[in-house]
Amino acid sequence: MTGAARPPVPAAAAVAAFEPHALGLARRWRRMRKNELARQVGVTAAAVSQYELGQARPSASVLARLALALSMPVEFFASGFPAPTTPGHAHFRSLRTTSQAERDQAEAFGEVAWRVVEVIGRRLRLPALRLPHLDLPDPTTPEDVRAAAAAAREAFGLAADPVPHVVRLLEAHGVIVLALPEVSERVDAFSHWYGQRPFVFLNPAKNDKARSRMDAAHELGHLLLHHDAEPGSQILEREATAFASEFLAPSTLLADELPPRLDFERLHELKRRWGISLKALVYRGHDLGIYRDHTYRRGMSLLAQWGYPEPGDLGPREQPSLLGKATQLLDREHTTADSLAATAGLPPTLVHTVINAATEHQPELHLTLG
Repeated sequence: MTGAARPPVPAAAAVAAFEPHALGLARRWRRMRKNELARQVGVTAAAVSQYELGQARPSASVLARLALALSMPVEFFASGFPAPTTPGHAHFRSLRTTSQAERDQAEAFGEVAWRVVEVIGRRLRLPALRLPHLDLPDPTTPEDVRAAAAAAREAFGLAADPVPHVVRLLEAHGVIVLALPEVSERVDAFSHWYGQRPFVFLNPAKNDKARSRMDAAHELGHLLLHHDAEPGSQILEREATAFASEFLAPSTLLADELPPRLDFERLHELKRRWGISLKALVYRGHDLGIYRDHTYRRGMSLLAQWGYPEPGDLGPREQPSLLGKATQLLDREHTTADSLAATAGLPPTLVHTVINAATEHQPELHLTLG
C-alpha cells in the first residue's frame, strides 16, 4: 500500500485534460444553476452549457474561477474519473416531496462517494458483490413478491431467523451503504448503481432502528427486483415495501406468532424479535387475515394516539461501517483520508463527509453529577 498522492495538475494540463462531466457533477452537488455559476465566474450561461457538453473548454483562468465558485480543486476537473456506468435509474422514495435539484444533488453525492470507493478499492479488497439474481413475472402478483423475498432469504442463508442487521448484510455482500449528508435531509432513502456496485443511501434523520431496517430492506428490494425498471411508479414502491416486509418477517412464520387479538404486550415481543415496528405488525396482521377491518382500524388509531416514535424503542438506527473501517485500516498503513482526497481530486472536507456518512457513530454518554 502507498499513501502517495497525485501531484497538483498544472493549469494548462488541467485545461487539456478537462472532463465536461466533472463540471456538471460539481454544479449538481453544490446545487447551483448554470446562470448562477456563470454570473459568479464571469461567463455566459451558454458558455457553461458548452463546457458541460464538451463543446468548448474553459481557459485556465476560467477553470480556476469555476473551481473557486464550486469549492473544488482544479484537479477535480482533470482527475481521470469519467462518468461511471450506471445501469438503470435511481429509485427515490420521495419524488413528490423533493425537487429535481435535491434529487440531482443526492445522486451527485453518490457519484462523489463512488470516487472515494474507487480510490479505496485500489488499496484494499472490498467485499465482492454477491447479490442473488431475481426476476419478477409481468404482471406481478403479491405471491410473486413473497416468493422473491423467500428466495432472497435463502440466498443470504437466513433460514427461519430474523435478519440480525440489514445494513451489515448489505455491506457484507458488496453493497455500499451511506447515510445522506445534511444537505440532502429532505431526500428519503434511495438506491442507485455507480459503476459495478450498487449504493444504498439512508436518511439519518430517521434515528429509529425499525424504520432504518425497513428502509434498507426496501432499497434491497429495488436492487433485486427493479434493476431494469423505470423508477417513480407507485407499483414499484409497493412491491419494494412488500418485499421488505416479507424479507424481514416471512408470512409463514409471522402468521403463527401474531396474537389473534390486539395484545400489545405480545406485539412488543414480536417487535423486538423481528426488528419491525408495531405499525408494521398490525398492518401485516390485517394483510394476513388475522385482524379484521375494525380491529386493524382500532390498532392504527391507538398507534396514532401514542404518536411517533412509537412505544418500545429498539435503539438507534442501523448504521453502515464498511468505509469507516476501511479508512481506519488505510490510516494505519499511512494512507490518510487527505491523501485519498488528493488521488480522487476531491476537497478533503468532502472526502471526510463521505467517510463520516459510512462510519458507525456510537451514542455519546454524558455523566451527570447530582
